[in-house]
Amino acid sequence: MKDQFIKVNNLSVEKVLFDFVNKELLKGTSISSDHFWQGFDRVVHELAPKNKKLLEDRETLQQEIDLWHKKNKPKKFDYKEYKNFLINIGYLKKEGPDFKIKTKNLDQEISNIAGPQLVVPIMNARYSLNASNARWVSLYDSLYGSDIIESEESGSEKYDPLRGQEVIKYTRNFLNKHFPIKNLNWKDIAGLVVEKNKLKVIKGKKGFNLAHEEKFIGYRGDLNKPSAIILKNNNLHLEIIINPRAFSAARDAAGISDIIVESAVSTICDHEDSVAAVDAEDKVVCYRNWLGLMKGDLKTVFEKDGKKLERKLNPDRSYISKKGKACKLHGRSLLLVRNVGHLMTNPAIILDDGSEVPEGIMDAFITSAACLHDLKKKGNSRTGSIYIVKPKMHGPEETKFSDTLFTKVEQILKLKKNTIKCGIMDEERRTSANLKECIRTLESRVFFINTGFLDRTGDEMHTSMEAGPMIKKGDMKKSIWIQTYEDNNVDIGIKCGFSGKAQIGKGMWAMPDKMKDMMEQKIGHLNSGANCAWVPSPTAAALHAMHYHEVNIFKKQKDLKKRNQAKLSDLLTIPIADRPNWSSDEINSEISNSAQTILGYVVRWIDQGIGCSKVPDINNVGLMEDRATLRISSQHIANWLHHGLCSNRQVLEILKKMAKVVDKQNDNDPNYENMSPNFDKSIAFKAACELIFHGKSQPSGYTEPLLHLNRLIRKS
Repeated sequence: MKDQFIKVNNLSVEKVLFDFVNKELLKGTSISSDHFWQGFDRVVHELAPKNKKLLEDRETLQQEIDLWHKKNKPKKFDYKEYKNFLINIGYLKKEGPDFKIKTKNLDQEISNIAGPQLVVPIMNARYSLNASNARWVSLYDSLYGSDIIESEESGSEKYDPLRGQEVIKYTRNFLNKHFPIKNLNWKDIAGLVVEKNKLKVIKGKKGFNLAHEEKFIGYRGDLNKPSAIILKNNNLHLEIIINPRAFSAARDAAGISDIIVESAVSTICDHEDSVAAVDAEDKVVCYRNWLGLMKGDLKTVFEKDGKKLERKLNPDRSYISKKGKACKLHGRSLLLVRNVGHLMTNPAIILDDGSEVPEGIMDAFITSAACLHDLKKKGNSRTGSIYIVKPKMHGPEETKFSDTLFTKVEQILKLKKNTIKCGIMDEERRTSANLKECIRTLESRVFFINTGFLDRTGDEMHTSMEAGPMIKKGDMKKSIWIQTYEDNNVDIGIKCGFSGKAQIGKGMWAMPDKMKDMMEQKIGHLNSGANCAWVPSPTAAALHAMHYHEVNIFKKQKDLKKRNQAKLSDLLTIPIADRPNWSSDEINSEISNSAQTILGYVVRWIDQGIGCSKVPDINNVGLMEDRATLRISSQHIANWLHHGLCSNRQVLEILKKMAKVVDKQNDNDPNYENMSPNFDKSIAFKAACELIFHGKSQPSGYTEPLLHLNRLIRKS
């Protein structure tokens, strides 16, 4: 192994990473290899001890909280006493005066355009390109391929003309609602022309105007025979494509062949929860894909239906404004990059004391260096910003550390201060309880705050592990703390001046096949005050985009500013079950459900290096699983074990039973290796067991340490 490392100053860098940085990452930039490595060496040795101290502080606080619950468990819970205790140990911080964030040079996709946000595993080039190109998506295709439109041929490869007509009917109703025509229904139109800077809708020999003429912004093609009409509502565009010769326009009097909607306005390219990157080889795959996106030259070739296809980044979309001026719309989603948090280290670089490099520090340098290419050509950020989403930070000390880290990176890469913007994932309890002060430490960098129900619940359970047995997972969304958490995030964001400047986000829709349910439920994220919310696919982005035509988010945020702010006492209400009297069947069912999802995710992570995928649950409903879902499930069983609701033997037997179910669900995967019946030989099964049986002792209940360890064993 030693000959694979290159000695650089006080660092030992694995050759595959060293070569990538020198020959690919820095090529074409003004940063020399010597300058980069000298600066990185100095900063990482300065900050690694501080990073380590922050993790030790987490553990010290957790020990104090565990001890407090043990001492006070027999007594009735006293919130005031609990709050004073949290203040005394430094968990809760004194809230400072009101302030407004000062972040500058934010792109419109962050400040002014509310819309869906995709999260994509950067390890997969094809998925990353699909997500980048999901700024513009066919509404016809998205509706036809989803369960929103019901027909006998649903899911069939055979085209169903009746289903196609239902899609057209659905889109016409959408146009009637948000782009109404005076005295005419969209389903009755016979043509579209541009006349005297206005859109004229034709029926017979008559021309009709839009009820809101300002929503027409341009066209492509000829005035009297346009190939596309561009409309705009709530800062989101859509294109009506006119091509009478197209198959989809065969029965359309106006020759409309598709509606293209502006969909994934922004995309998080994820180096964290949705990837399985455990060493230099894996990290270089991730970094190379991100570099390709920032340079604009990422391509991938794949086979579909026996044909080789190439995927690359889409160009900008050209059109002529209604005043006759040539214009462009950005053709791709604004790309943000999620680095890893402060916890993990990586064997790709070894420091002078023999320890592994803190992975978050490595990510900050390399993902930012990749953005140097974009800062020159401004193909992604037109304002010259770098957008890093930083997850799993606990409280203001840790957000301040991120500010320090980004300042150091800017100095080494010769960037102006605050070029690097920071998104705060509000997914840890100490951050939720101190959100205003966390934002204050990043007031000139912050561009985004976001809630993440699953990680936040995992931390809720781990923090209060000693308080008692937790309520069932399905009941968590009904508990008082979770609604307060969601409201508090929005309240604080609005109070700190995010509206019209930065993103307030909500979490993922985890069922990519259930788009009808998504359309009924996910509008709740907009009504709660979020100007972006996560979706799992380009199809989901196109469909969720319709919600943003429905709700004017910035008006909604203005209204929400008047409500009473969420209470800290509610936020800190611990979701323990009061004298649970569940039957053995109820307990077994709950454990079985969690065990099945744990195994379904872990077996792909460990054996195949798949960090995010659609995993069938116990009822064979496909759910998007990543490490956040794994954290909540493993912590929940660990909590019930700790409080004697179940036994180790009982859980192990359920795990073995569920392993057989998961094996069966993966029958059609040629790369899959069964966990049963040789459980002792399955590294994946062993890892799943460790996540549960050692769940209480894992730092903050995180799954990464055990996953990384077992994946490295599996790879070797």
